[in-house]
Amino acid sequence: MRPEILFTLFKPVTALKGVGPRLGKLIEKLAGGKLIDLCWHLPTGLIDRRFRPHVADAPDGVVVTLAVTVDEHHPSPNRRLPYKVICSDDSGSVSLVFFNAREDYLHTILPLGAARVVSGRVGHYGQEIQMAHPDHIVEPDKADELPLVEATYPLTTGLTAKPLHRAVQGAIDLAPELAEWQDAAWLAKQHWLPWRDALHGAHAPDSMAALEEDDPNRRRLAYDELLANQLALAMIRAAARKRSGRAITGDGRLREELTASLPYQLTSGQRQVLHDIQGDMALPQRMLRLLQGDVGSGKTVVALLAMLAAVETGAQAAFMVPTEILARQHLQTLTGLCTALSLRIQILTGRTKGRPRQALLEDLASGQIDILIGTHALFTEDVIFNDLALTVIDEQHRFGVHQRLNLGDKGAAADILVMTATPIPRTLSLTVYGDMDISLLHGKPAGRKSVDTRSMPLSRLDDVVAGVGRAINNGARAFWVCPLVEENEQLDLAAAEERHGTLSRIFGPEQVGLVHGRMKAKEKDAAMEAFVEGRTKVLVATTVIEVGVDVPEATIMAVEHAERFGLAQLHQLRGRVGRGSEQGHCLLLYAEPLGETAHARIAIMRETDDGFKIAEEDLRLRGTGELLGTRQSGFPEFRLADAMAHQDLMEVARDDARLILDRDPHLETERGQALRALLYLFERDAAVKLLRSG
Repeated sequence: MRPEILFTLFKPVTALKGVGPRLGKLIEKLAGGKLIDLCWHLPTGLIDRRFRPHVADAPDGVVVTLAVTVDEHHPSPNRRLPYKVICSDDSGSVSLVFFNAREDYLHTILPLGAARVVSGRVGHYGQEIQMAHPDHIVEPDKADELPLVEATYPLTTGLTAKPLHRAVQGAIDLAPELAEWQDAAWLAKQHWLPWRDALHGAHAPDSMAALEEDDPNRRRLAYDELLANQLALAMIRAAARKRSGRAITGDGRLREELTASLPYQLTSGQRQVLHDIQGDMALPQRMLRLLQGDVGSGKTVVALLAMLAAVETGAQAAFMVPTEILARQHLQTLTGLCTALSLRIQILTGRTKGRPRQALLEDLASGQIDILIGTHALFTEDVIFNDLALTVIDEQHRFGVHQRLNLGDKGAAADILVMTATPIPRTLSLTVYGDMDISLLHGKPAGRKSVDTRSMPLSRLDDVVAGVGRAINNGARAFWVCPLVEENEQLDLAAAEERHGTLSRIFGPEQVGLVHGRMKAKEKDAAMEAFVEGRTKVLVATTVIEVGVDVPEATIMAVEHAERFGLAQLHQLRGRVGRGSEQGHCLLLYAEPLGETAHARIAIMRETDDGFKIAEEDLRLRGTGELLGTRQSGFPEFRLADAMAHQDLMEVARDDARLILDRDPHLETERGQALRALLYLFERDAAVKLLRSG
């Protein structure tokens, strides 16, 4: 149960005075629907009202505070024209301008002959000085009630600054005093205020410096969030470790047969990570290991060898992937690698229905299937293994922490191996994978050439199309990736269909295929199959082909509007070509003029094919929000912490979390109780439930 002291903060925003259903919906769209969400909605700018010039000296476009006398009211002859109130001081006059104004209201707040203090942005129109809709109008004896410095917040369409400001203020005023969860010595060393004071301070910046990530109040709140994240991950990890595992040590026969049948030697990187994985599997605790390997580093063979270790003991293995295309591809790859082995490999996806599905589930439950490959369909309750010993999850960031633990529950203490080809900088891997041991797979299989990467402006599109035409006439195959259009699937689709139409007219409709996210799985598979088998020579696609698709004969990757893609995404796309013996080519087509960041991104792509280096640069150029392309379920969305700016805090939070659980595994001490409140505050409730379930 959430502690009672936090109940208020988790009320809906409509519990605030003056926030009705319409305003509540807008606030929810912008920041979230609870009061705590408003607390985390930090200001991004400020208005300084301390500048108090004479009217004649008020600069154009600047926020000023003026002491004036009300001289005249000029009502507008019709509603479309503004109502003006002329005011003055000894130096000159200013027109206060109001649209859609109520005359009686303006006479009440600005009576003729009265002295007033007005604050707002000044505009100069010819000889006239104007202030449209002043932010504040007060009597001189109440001038000290004017906020000298006022925070400004990100807004959304239909929501204006004043009601949002009032709502945020209302929410933070309701924030309770909470027992301190930070280590006293660390808190003193950082010179940080208590949580509630830091929250109020972050919402009341007195200078531009107070809006920066290194402001002490912001650092305090960021560290609170990072500590909650690291503590939750450490608790999930401890709970997974506590569940009794099983020692898996096969006799090596299947692994030896497979290694002997491979047309190449395993790389030293592959041998090293296999050593880590098999060492974990041999222990009586459960394995929870992440294998991070760059595009084309040979992770699939490593996964297969790990699964064979489980099969050698008479148990089963599951291989879970995010898409149907990938599931079918892995089926093809694994059955191809295992032709000499007596192994039963099957596939289960959302499309497996009716009798075939029933028969497959019966075989699985009776142990007739050794390795089951599948999509999210593996999560369903009726999927029962006879004896699941190892689960391999591919492209981890498509699945959340709880999903991966859920699949581990399918077997009696099944080991879990998670793989990703999206290299993530160390700092971030702590926040995404803090509950796991990490193995990095470096190097590429022998004979794998680097992809030749070039960039050119879209104005040379005709040359590129002609070049692709020559290549496919010589037997090559090409991917043509269409741009992301502002996260709008409908527009992405239109762009892909248009390009497909153009290339079909040039190369012939039978030569060009199309794959996009809105297609039915059957259509997607058919288009992929035609391309894999070489019936089509060009595959026009949106980024659905980004992860894991393997067509060794494809040697050309053209990416249109490359400036709209993140580095990690471009690297993934480039990794789709040059997977066979032929040289791969990647063409990055960009629209001119290129912005500074886009220019840097494309330059890095030309300079290196090291995924880890690229990931570091991607983080530096874009920050965490977009690091994995679109925001993914397994990636924590921080509200207050920034992975680049608060890198140092991330490391401390991880060490602190470990130390806390070493000393107080059930969070029962005084600090432990405060830390429970912290976990609830940042909605890491699932971790607290683990404490109770033991």
